[in-house]
Amino acid sequence: MVSFLLSIISKCFCLILRTGDTHSFPPPLSKEEEHRLFVLTRQGDIEARNILIEHNLRLVAHIVKKYYTAARDQDDLVSVGTIGLIKAIDSFDISNGTRFATYAGKCLQNEILMYFRSQKKHANVTSINDPVDVDKDGNPLTYLEIIACPDDIVDSIDRKIKLERISAAIRGVLTDRERKIMMLRYGLNKNGKSYAQRDVAKMLNISRSYVSRIEKTAIDKIRDFVGEGSTKE
Repeated sequence: MVSFLLSIISKCFCLILRTGDTHSFPPPLSKEEEHRLFVLTRQGDIEARNILIEHNLRLVAHIVKKYYTAARDQDDLVSVGTIGLIKAIDSFDISNGTRFATYAGKCLQNEILMYFRSQKKHANVTSINDPVDVDKDGNPLTYLEIIACPDDIVDSIDRKIKLERISAAIRGVLTDRERKIMMLRYGLNKNGKSYAQRDVAKMLNISRSYVSRIEKTAIDKIRDFVGEGSTKE
């Protein structure tokens, strides 16, 4: 059922992308309405979740059209981007003040980047000279050019993708206290300095064991978001 729905969405998207008629999408939600729908979604309201998906589809179209105009498989990119949107809706923390569009945009691009990486392993299914993306200057990139990247460059890209997903998780999944502790513990603050648990405990006037528990919970949330399992037994 999910695959069928994504297929329908992809066909509609590609028609809209070709005609440039972005008015065909439902209008953006107001901040108040978006918050209300997220509250209902967290309470298990499927209809509210569907409305959030429908009214944010234009974000998927915007990203695919802006960054992947040379891509050969736009139908697939729309499906992948929509999956990223759904993941963003399901994982977004409405209590931290981050704009959903900012958080979702990162999730969509990360999902698409991971898709391109997985396609690299199966590049023989298409012509190695077919354009699949564009570089920073707007020039088409082919599978051949991507595959030709040395392993260290590919690994560097992989690390960058993971770091982007971790940053997105810190902004969108963690509570204020979890986010603050992780920033202090791992040098994610402005001065780039990391602090020991006992120092963080003194700064926040809480016990070291409490800092340790919060840090572990935060790491579990980040790992779940990035897709690397959990530290829980």
